[in-house]
Amino acid sequence: MRVLVAFLAIAVATQAEGRARDLGIPFEGTPGPLNAITDVPGVEVGQKTLIEGEGPLIVGKGPVRSGVTIVFPRGHGNLKPVYGGYFNLNGNGEMTGLAYMQDFGTISGPIGITSSNAIGHVYAGIQEWAVQHGGEAVYPVVAETWDGWQSDINGFHVRPATAKAALDAAKSGPVEEGVVGGGTGMHCFSFKGGIGTSSRAITAGAKSYSVGVLVQCNTGDRKVLRIAGVPVDRNLQNSWLPCYDPRQSRPDQTPKCGTGGRALPDSGSIIIVVATDAPLMPVQLNRVAKRAALGLARLGSYSGTSSGDLIVAFSTVPESVNGPDQKAPSPLTPIADTEVNAVFEATVQATEEAIVNALVAARTSTGADGYTMYALPHGELQAILKRFGRLEERKP
Repeated sequence: MRVLVAFLAIAVATQAEGRARDLGIPFEGTPGPLNAITDVPGVEVGQKTLIEGEGPLIVGKGPVRSGVTIVFPRGHGNLKPVYGGYFNLNGNGEMTGLAYMQDFGTISGPIGITSSNAIGHVYAGIQEWAVQHGGEAVYPVVAETWDGWQSDINGFHVRPATAKAALDAAKSGPVEEGVVGGGTGMHCFSFKGGIGTSSRAITAGAKSYSVGVLVQCNTGDRKVLRIAGVPVDRNLQNSWLPCYDPRQSRPDQTPKCGTGGRALPDSGSIIIVVATDAPLMPVQLNRVAKRAALGLARLGSYSGTSSGDLIVAFSTVPESVNGPDQKAPSPLTPIADTEVNAVFEATVQATEEAIVNALVAARTSTGADGYTMYALPHGELQAILKRFGRLEERKP
């Protein structure tokens, strides 16, 4: 199968190529310098994108629109665990490591996000990489969303080597968004979706901290989509919509659909990763993870039955945490519960913006059997927001 180099050139959007704020979409809160999860000191993100082949689906051969996204809480050179928490908003999905988090309150090693059928291979790849680089295996968190609309999901093209390539690519700095990594074959509110990120700079207990969020968006019912509080779907005029038939493996895309088709249901899943350098205990991080669900709700999501909506949160402080092999307690004074509100609010804000960034960054793409996912129309969205008095003037 040949690699579609031209497709890659238009499909992968970096932060420098335009984000939600660049369109004039207003958001609350103060973002960090990068407005990304990597604003949290030490956090690194690595991604490996698989875009191969075109035309009819042949199981085992392609086409492939998939990949892996990795988040290192302490960077690729430090596999020490961090305190972690999670929230299962809707369990029609998989996230490994939850039993370990429930018992010990920690996340061991990197966090992987990928395609549904690849979760085992990514887990194995992380384990192999950890042994090679750290001398022993870890208990990684690996989560998934379903990219079978566009990709040969039953061909198992994401392998341990794919995960290791994403691990090797991990770095600080700007994060690629849209059609990249684990988000390559995903949809978001019936538009093309994928990876998105955002951050907030906060003050809690008179100290400054960062809160960052990364999402892999593959969920949402377009009829309820709200951006900046504006009901987008009911005001769209020219956006193409698929004729969805739940009895089919893919929506019908015959010309008769046009703008009168049915949107995909609220399905497919979303993974949300929340990071902070605020000193928080596991029970506090469980509460932070719950608040990310409120950021998703701002987009209108009702977390439909077939959408696996899973959230993980971690704190990079302290440098070492209590664990099954630790001989002395960790010296940690967590921020007071009265101050955690600042983290809660930032989590809601950054989650909302990360999802919109995923929508804005994603470009129209075509996958298996010619199934096309269409990008959110930037110009039409701006016109709608302006009509509702919600479009901000872009700064020169």
